Amino acid sequence: MGRDLDKERFSEAEYARFGERIREQLGTLRELLDTPGFGQGPATIGAELELFLVDGQGRPLPRNDEVRDALGDPRVVLELGRFNIEVNLTPLPLAGAPFERMGAEIQETVTKVDAAVEGGGALPIGILPTLDAEDFTIGALSDQNRYRAMSRGIRRLRLEPFLVKIEDLELAVEDVILESANTSWQVHIRTPPDRFARLFNAAQLAIGPVLAACGNSPFFLGRDLWAETRIALMEEAADDRDVERRGRRDGRVTFGSDWVREGAHELFERYVRDYEPIVPDLTDDAEPHEVPELRLHQGTIWQWNRPVYDPADGGHLRVEMRALPAGPSCADMTANTAFLLGLTLSQAERDLTGYRFAEAYQNFYRAAQDGLEAKLAWPGLDGEFEAADLVLRLLPEARAALLAAGVTPHDADTALDVIAQRTRLRRTGAVWQREALARFGGDRDRLVRRYRELALSGLPVHLWD
Repeated sequence: MGRDLDKERFSEAEYARFGERIREQLGTLRELLDTPGFGQGPATIGAELELFLVDGQGRPLPRNDEVRDALGDPRVVLELGRFNIEVNLTPLPLAGAPFERMGAEIQETVTKVDAAVEGGGALPIGILPTLDAEDFTIGALSDQNRYRAMSRGIRRLRLEPFLVKIEDLELAVEDVILESANTSWQVHIRTPPDRFARLFNAAQLAIGPVLAACGNSPFFLGRDLWAETRIALMEEAADDRDVERRGRRDGRVTFGSDWVREGAHELFERYVRDYEPIVPDLTDDAEPHEVPELRLHQGTIWQWNRPVYDPADGGHLRVEMRALPAGPSCADMTANTAFLLGLTLSQAERDLTGYRFAEAYQNFYRAAQDGLEAKLAWPGLDGEFEAADLVLRLLPEARAALLAAGVTPHDADTALDVIAQRTRLRRTGAVWQREALARFGGDRDRLVRRYRELALSGLPVHLWD
């Protein structure tokens, strides 16, 4: 979904032809993944950072096209809402000091985008606290065919309004624009096909305790909801299952419902079997190995961890980890990345398919709701643990796995120490936002302005006032 389209409306014949192509391309992809030597090479990591644009008062500022044009930076692209923008960071080798380099690029790009916002700025935060219902009009959709086509495609499948119910919040909306309330920090890691299943399952298990330590989205429409309200909001605001599709187990945004047992092809096959196309853009000049329709279709199913096939430079697979929130600072996002990758790599050494998937599923949503106070289970340990205690217990495993992957001890320790300190002090971004709003007497504008100042400083959130 990274490129724009030539048009926003498609015929039923185009939907039918697109469906035929993605089924054909499944076979092509299966052959590629089974080719000896495919996707081999050093482990690399990458990331995408979504940002909010705000005016001088801290309110959402719908000017992403102007900011992108002013920057002229190919790393900076538009997102769904006109008050969102995305930065694609430079891929890095995992070996060496990737987190130091990643943190420096985050700081550089966020500062650069912030300076390009005339009369305001930019900030990385899971959900902007100053959003109000009137910000989610059709006019808030970014001026690109791909987003208008996506909106039309989902409305083609779901005639009912999208229903959002989180705690005491109940909301019915007619369009997917509510997805623009959420901004994420999405991490990629390259993997050879024969290791994909273990790495993907490990990411499914790891994200629970990691998310508990990273909450940064407590407010939406003036209500204090989950530590990571973004998780529930994204799932409900793009659920294409209407009265005719209630039997489908998973929504368009989903954690999933079982372990992967063979490889990445299982997930691609599931996406084709279970999900109807919403953006049937046909490409007639692609090479067979590019499987453009299949990749486009996969890009419209937002599993919290999902496979990515990239045909560049001979082709490779990645696991994309989509559940982390943006922010609070470059140090926090770097630390979150190190913990998530380290814990994933450590758990990939075991076969998780004998462990109850329901435990990993439950961990994820408990962590999103309650943050470091959530009660979580873990393979090989009896009973449940408070997330803060489990995080501290798992950090040495994450460190050992990073060192085994070639990360320098200094780089791993610098990043993971942020997680340790944040956890011991119970000072996530969500906790800071709640305390700051109380201190500011409920003034959301003031909260956002102070958050922006501190986020730009680069200091980790546990050191914020």
